[in-house]
Amino acid sequence: MTACVFVQLRCRPGKTYEVAEEIVLREFHSELYSTSGDFDLLMKLYIPKDQDVGKFINDNLLDIPGIDRSLTTLTFKAF
Repeated sequence: MTACVFVQLRCRPGKTYEVAEEIVLREFHSELYSTSGDFDLLMKLYIPKDQDVGKFINDNLLDIPGIDRSLTTLTFKAF
């Protein structure tokens, strides 16, 4: 079983493409989109149920240079 999580990322000016390229190289996401508004990227990923969501994101994503802020949305049930 896995948990579906959406993560929005705000990148430093001029760093969005570099951040996106690094995410793609790490191969842990399901989908990655460029967005407009308060955040620059939207990522969908599945985290194994036996792993802590916050630790997984911290260890695998937030060490990428160029990320200023993240917003994680947990999902519970598909209708």
